[in-house]
Amino acid sequence: MGDATAFASALVLVLLIGLLALGSAALTRRVALPGPAFLLLGAALAARIVPGVHAPTDTTVERIVTVALVAILLDGGMQVGWPRFRAEAGAITLTGVVGTALTIAGAALVTHLAVGVDGYQSLLVGTAVAPTDPAVVFSVLGERVAAGGAGTILAGESGVNDPVGIALMAAVLGAGHLGMSAVVQVGSRFLSAMAVGAAVGVVGGGMLRRLVVRGERSGGRLTPFLTAAGAVLLYGGATLAHGSGFLAVFAAGIVLGGRQNRSGRQNRSGRRLERFHVAAAGIGEMVVFTVLGLTVDLSELARTDVWLPGIVLGAVLVLAVRPVLVGASLLPVDLPRTERSFVLLSGLKGAVPLLLGLLLVAAHVPDASRLYGIVVVVVVFSVVVQGTLTPHLAAALHLSAGDGDPDPPAGGA
Repeated sequence: MGDATAFASALVLVLLIGLLALGSAALTRRVALPGPAFLLLGAALAARIVPGVHAPTDTTVERIVTVALVAILLDGGMQVGWPRFRAEAGAITLTGVVGTALTIAGAALVTHLAVGVDGYQSLLVGTAVAPTDPAVVFSVLGERVAAGGAGTILAGESGVNDPVGIALMAAVLGAGHLGMSAVVQVGSRFLSAMAVGAAVGVVGGGMLRRLVVRGERSGGRLTPFLTAAGAVLLYGGATLAHGSGFLAVFAAGIVLGGRQNRSGRQNRSGRRLERFHVAAAGIGEMVVFTVLGLTVDLSELARTDVWLPGIVLGAVLVLAVRPVLVGASLLPVDLPRTERSFVLLSGLKGAVPLLLGLLLVAAHVPDASRLYGIVVVVVVFSVVVQGTLTPHLAAALHLSAGDGDPDPPAGGA
């Protein structure tokens, strides 16, 4: 009975947090604050004040977040779709790969100067905070912003630099040090993971697309479950092949996306498929930020040597590192000034940096708790400040929904 009571309490807590998140939707629209901020801080408070509520093990968190990210990335890829991705492929690749690498370098330098840790630890923190986050980006863009090409670039970038960041973190942790041999090892592992993940995603997405078309001919009622199972299979297959499973899922979503009939409209089965994955990604967002919130130690965040460097790093990332370094990666791309400005000021952080920060704790990196706390502060700063200002920025630049693309890339969150 004791186990049953504990399990029932956990279920009640999760459902209450989920209901509060749904109930706060009107509030988040009114104050333009993304729901992930409420979930993350609410779960952290619950872990602090509710008896019996504890953080799951690192392994459990990693597995839960992985499943949730598969749902989020599949939906994000489908919402971007192949036609939009093809139109902005150059910008997405430059921001998602080159821009992420430059951001890692810039963030590592700022971390070394502001936090005073050695070069290797600074590189780990820089790698953790560099990716923009698909859950938050898709949430903000999908609900409030239709920024034309800029919206597609931001959504595509967040889908690409998520697997880029995860693959780089795994490679850097595997290397264990800085040096020329480590650079070669990290580079080779990263390129291999990206190539395998992209190949698995494109080929697997094409096969899924054909299966979906066949399923639609017979009513299409089971196609949502087919695509969900296919995404999990592609993630597992790419991972077993030592590739990026997350990139495989996002690429498959892009191949699946944008399926329309000759009139330019989706059929009923296509709309059903889209609604299913939007809902699945929304649930994934709630789960991932709730679970990650339980890992946040508020007493650790109260330390001056945690929150102050975190705010400094977060502010420098927003005001200097991203505009300058990601801006440099976008120089070859012909973008209107307003869209370029929006892209460079709207790189939101979220679940992926938190997951990468947790990997530092799991790897027993020296001073890992403090470093994870700094990553958490950077994420909270980004979600609260950038998440609040992004819709206003879009309106000021005349890129709000209704001013631009009438069919924005909507995310699952």
